[in-house]
Amino acid sequence: MQITTILAFITAMGGLEAVKWIVRYISCRKTDARKEEASVCNLEEENRRKKVDWLEDRLTQRDEKIDGLYIELRKEQEEKINWIHKCHEVELIKKESEVKKCEIRGCTQRFASAGGCR
Repeated sequence: MQITTILAFITAMGGLEAVKWIVRYISCRKTDARKEEASVCNLEEENRRKKVDWLEDRLTQRDEKIDGLYIELRKEQEEKINWIHKCHEVELIKKESEVKKCEIRGCTQRFASAGGCR
């Protein structure tokens, strides 16, 4: 082949830019591959960080919801305990009144005094 044929072929393929691209591709292909791999790794790492942040936010929201439910549960339990105490007080008053009840027939006093009725 003659030099003019080679130059015509190179010119037809893109000229000087094609030559530059071929030289750059041959000399820098390993470096470019490493850069590409690094950028992919960075994107994957960023996606993992975003996912971890999202999961942490979700976990925080669930913790807050659970805390709210426990507060509501404790209020309900306290209310029920207060009702139980009130019921026990009424039962004690009732038992006390049964013990102090006057057993004499026709007595107008409802409760016997400490010394007895009349």
